[in-house]
Amino acid sequence: MKIKFLGTAAAEGFPAVFCNCEYCCEARMLGGQNIRTRSQALVNDDLLIDLPADTYSHFLNNGIEGDKIQNLLITHSHQDHFYPDELQMRGGAYAHKMHITKLNVFCGEGAYKKLEGFLGDHALVSVHLLKAFEPVKIGNYTVTALPARHHLGDSALFYIIQNGEKTILYAHDTGYFYDEVFEYIENNKFKIDLISLDCTSINIPIPDTDGHMGLDNIRRLVEKLTESGSVTDETVKIINHFSHNAEPIQHKMESQVKEDGFLVAYDGFELDV
Repeated sequence: MKIKFLGTAAAEGFPAVFCNCEYCCEARMLGGQNIRTRSQALVNDDLLIDLPADTYSHFLNNGIEGDKIQNLLITHSHQDHFYPDELQMRGGAYAHKMHITKLNVFCGEGAYKKLEGFLGDHALVSVHLLKAFEPVKIGNYTVTALPARHHLGDSALFYIIQNGEKTILYAHDTGYFYDEVFEYIENNKFKIDLISLDCTSINIPIPDTDGHMGLDNIRRLVEKLTESGSVTDETVKIINHFSHNAEPIQHKMESQVKEDGFLVAYDGFELDV
């Protein structure tokens, strides 16, 4: 499977839209991989994860033809991950000769309720409610939604995505996994080929009960998954989704996590597993 990280920042972007802190000023000066838009990823050119307001620029910057995407996974209803107004641009006077007529949107209760009664007749979108721990066939993939420790009451989700023999675990936005998630992964003997983990706080201490993680939480989480055999030395381990408050300068993070064997995502980062 191929995954491309289209956006790798938290809600405010990096540099943050209205901020002149030392980290944001440094990012503006350095440019390149230090310019981060809101979080989004694309699997194999046909499975999109999240729909921030930056989606349009992501498509333009990466040569993505949005009308060819058949399925969309939404993690939760926060605006930096879900900008439903964009869906109204499908069909009617806004889109002609689309390759894929109907876009299937898969999400938890929060995003589902946000879409109820929102889409006009011109929006060629079908919405599907996902339940945690219930695998679903989506196109060429088997997708299992897992409950995220984030935005309580929203039924926020993160995802195990399988295609043939390959398995991706994409975990944004979430804090340290619930015990039931660890148990589910272990009991179902998942062998994870690539894991992408929320690292919003980087070096800022954050409790396991919070809705995001930092490096300390991630290291312990990876260790726990390694002990259960779900993560191995061959697993590609990626940190992603960074806040401007935590100094997400690319070369500094790469140096810090080199011994961990973690890769640091940046906008446009792409790899095959």
